[in-house]
Amino acid sequence: MSKMLKICKSWFICLSIIFLTTFYPYGKLYSDPLQESNPDHFIDSLLSIMTIEEKIGQLNMFHWPWSAQDDSFKTVYEKMIRDGKIGSFLGIYGVKNTKELQKIAVEESRLGIPLLFAFDVIHGWRTIFPVPLAEACSWDLETIEKTARAAAVEATSSGIHWTFAPMVDIARDPRWGRIVEGSGEDPFLGSMIAAARVKGFQGDKLDDENTLLACAKHFTAYGGVEGGRDYNTVDISDRTLFEVYLPPFHAAVKAGVATIMGAFNEIAGVPMHANEQLLTSVLRNQWGFNGLVVSDWTAIKELQSHGVAADPAAAGMLALRAGVDIDMVSGIYLTELPALVKAGKISEDLINQAARRVLKAKHALGLFNDPFKYHNIQREQNNILSAENLQLARDMARKSIVLLKNSANILPLKKNLKSIALIGGLATDQVSPLGAWAGIGDTHDVISILEGIRGAVSPKTKVSFQAAYDSNGFENYGEFQKASDLVKKCDAAIVVLGEPAQMSGEAASRADIGLPGDQTRLIRMLVKNNKPLVLILMNGRPLALDEVAEETSTILETWHLGVQMGNAVADVVFGDYNPSGKLTVTFPRTNGQIPVYYNHKNTGRPPDFSDHYTSKYIDIPWTPLYPFGYGLSYTTYSYNDLKCDRRSMIINDSLLISVQVTNNGPWEGEEIVQLYLQDEVASVTRPVKELKGFKRIHLKPAESQKVEFLITPDMLSFYDQRMMKTVEPGKFKVFIGGSSENTIEQTFELMQ
Repeated sequence: MSKMLKICKSWFICLSIIFLTTFYPYGKLYSDPLQESNPDHFIDSLLSIMTIEEKIGQLNMFHWPWSAQDDSFKTVYEKMIRDGKIGSFLGIYGVKNTKELQKIAVEESRLGIPLLFAFDVIHGWRTIFPVPLAEACSWDLETIEKTARAAAVEATSSGIHWTFAPMVDIARDPRWGRIVEGSGEDPFLGSMIAAARVKGFQGDKLDDENTLLACAKHFTAYGGVEGGRDYNTVDISDRTLFEVYLPPFHAAVKAGVATIMGAFNEIAGVPMHANEQLLTSVLRNQWGFNGLVVSDWTAIKELQSHGVAADPAAAGMLALRAGVDIDMVSGIYLTELPALVKAGKISEDLINQAARRVLKAKHALGLFNDPFKYHNIQREQNNILSAENLQLARDMARKSIVLLKNSANILPLKKNLKSIALIGGLATDQVSPLGAWAGIGDTHDVISILEGIRGAVSPKTKVSFQAAYDSNGFENYGEFQKASDLVKKCDAAIVVLGEPAQMSGEAASRADIGLPGDQTRLIRMLVKNNKPLVLILMNGRPLALDEVAEETSTILETWHLGVQMGNAVADVVFGDYNPSGKLTVTFPRTNGQIPVYYNHKNTGRPPDFSDHYTSKYIDIPWTPLYPFGYGLSYTTYSYNDLKCDRRSMIINDSLLISVQVTNNGPWEGEEIVQLYLQDEVASVTRPVKELKGFKRIHLKPAESQKVEFLITPDMLSFYDQRMMKTVEPGKFKVFIGGSSENTIEQTFELMQ
């Protein structure tokens, strides 16, 4: 019977080839009915008539050099497309441009295989939303998914098929510039946000005209680079790898992410683009990922710099064997793989596997059915920067703001103050609000903080502005005194300090994460005027603010919030929106505390200020300035009556936890109720607490709500000494509260 099936299958493939070559005189495949009825057979049929060079061409991605001095590169690329030597492009966009290249691919190449067009759509396309680290501080999965969906609709309207997002790297070191692209330090929250963004980009059906292939990056542990220095090495235990850095990638895979990007770093001596253990054994074999893996920019070539490949051929061989399907930019696959196959050093079957995954991605998008479905000029005109997207950007930006301090209750300010002094060059900056990796964001679309403040106050309120410092934070000649004099004359001051956009993001690591330049000296001068003063931070990472926080009574963390930054900041400053954001990454007191994160392990000598010989510093408190999960509101919330429905549960059972949350203040608002667990005694050391759940609730003044969480065995599981996932009987602590430190607690026991 099996022999007969093999014969039938062979005949089917042969007939398919005859069908393809007979009825499509130029080899055009995109209207072939076979690809609709049986995509696997269609791809097998296609592979069977492709030359080895055409297969390798599918594994080759080139960059579109917009800044080139002339367009001679265009002639070269067009010929390569006709010859089947390019499978995808990075960086080209716009219906006119992408359609022109797609037309060459499907009408002038031998087999008419469509191209993929990719772009880093990280936090918006033309409508730029808050940077990902800021969005994470909303803890609002539904709205995060919506911003990814809106970005997908806009980008696909401009001919883009594929985004290199979400970045799901866990980051515990704020010196690392790319912390701005992720969701912070926690693997549970990071996993939830990773899944939300994948769903937003990819939608319900990948073959819809407004869906993007999502790409979880950078696989893996890129956020653990030593010294916070970008592209540096990573040396961590398997436990840290599997418990901290891998979970968001696994969550993305479970959410159906179509593609994965390798990381620049090495782990334990093996660069990720040569790491067969992680890229194939874990990602594909253990997790069942069947999508495609793309290299990062020239990362295959960089295997030579890492010292594991002597030449480009060796680098290409290592990467393909490890499981990297597409070579981004370096061109090594294109130039080296044909000879390696011919010499028998790489099997054609390995080429086939990689090419099949690329073709499957193109098929999943529906490009074989209609290669021009993403090239609708009307969609491009109607969907970009829509009123709906701008409103979503404003809503997301408000939710991303974190109130760090309001000890004198200066906020919210009244809109009818006689005069307000607005200090700081960042207040008029229309570049920095876009943040790192801002798609095709346009500074003309940005509402600056100055514009937002002036648009919110009474027509009778005078808003006076003084830049005070330059783009690097250093004093403009004599302007600090002018700023101080201005503050003396006004009823209140708003001071905008922080980092311009270029100080965070890729290759923007900082050794000192204090306020850049002379900004600390400026704020010290201004607070001496004893006027109501609001410090607004605009930055892409946590900052070390110990001294500033001591001297300033009101601090608002606003990050880089996108095109609606000014309006969102004004909404919060003047009380049109009650801030609800919570930090997803710890703020250290000083640089010397780094790394500092909430879910650390205990030591044999936990910190104790009454005992000199315990784990602490002798010059500063060992605790963070602002902990994970922290964020204030214009109202106050109390947590009471924490209950377990019973004091013990058996393995494979569940336990219901409830708490009463009350709004004790005069403002209605949203609170993010956070659940943490601690395994008190286990066969391996466990963190002092781990986030395992959260809920956003809305409460009116004096309103109470009972919030419930279901504890399941999976929430109590961990990797044992053999690195096997297990659940062990024992006592557990439950912590519920408004941050990782401000909690009430209860205990229960897990029984065998």
